[in-house]
Amino acid sequence: MPVEPPPTVWELPDAASAGESDLVGIGADLEPGTILAGYRRGLFPMPLDGRLAWWSPQARAVLPLDGLRISRSLRKACARFEVRVDAAFDEVITACAEPTRPGGWISAEIKAAYVSLHDLGWAHSVEVWSPEGALVGGLYGLAIGGLFAGESMFHRVTDASKVALVALVGLLRDAGGGLIDAQWRTDHLASLGVIEIARADYLERLGAVLALPTAAVFDGH
Repeated sequence: MPVEPPPTVWELPDAASAGESDLVGIGADLEPGTILAGYRRGLFPMPLDGRLAWWSPQARAVLPLDGLRISRSLRKACARFEVRVDAAFDEVITACAEPTRPGGWISAEIKAAYVSLHDLGWAHSVEVWSPEGALVGGLYGLAIGGLFAGESMFHRVTDASKVALVALVGLLRDAGGGLIDAQWRTDHLASLGVIEIARADYLERLGAVLALPTAAVFDGH
């Protein structure tokens, strides 16, 4: 079972009354209890101009578990690689935080915070390994009940990050349902089946999925 950290000392913003901006707050800290409280309120942290910012997009990107689009080439790729969970969390988040990546936002402080959450059993990685045993792609995020809040993904060979996403959807389906939060829609994510829903809709769904049991593959970390 994940270890519940001490509660946050901060009063975080209320996403339901956040107005028209995706940005809903500045400040607080990256303690495990603060981050978990944020996700449970529909928020997520991401730096802005060197400051800690809290976001709740008006149009939230989510991946319905029945909406994943798997092309023929992706299906073939899934058969070529091995998928593991939490076998190399540090390596996955390090690859996602590579400073040369376009739009890189994962600071040393963010990385350290999610490593701490991993140690407590909340943050997880889904990794893709080549037949030769090399880590070639993966993703990481937080699993809270039936919510998987995806943070970032990477690939070193074609389709490897997509294979990780296919595996994640399968894990949540096997657990009886859930919701994958993708934060903001991109054309790449949309091609895989990610859609946008209104913030109010997301918060309503969030309340339901947080009450679900965590997938056993994550709960057993």
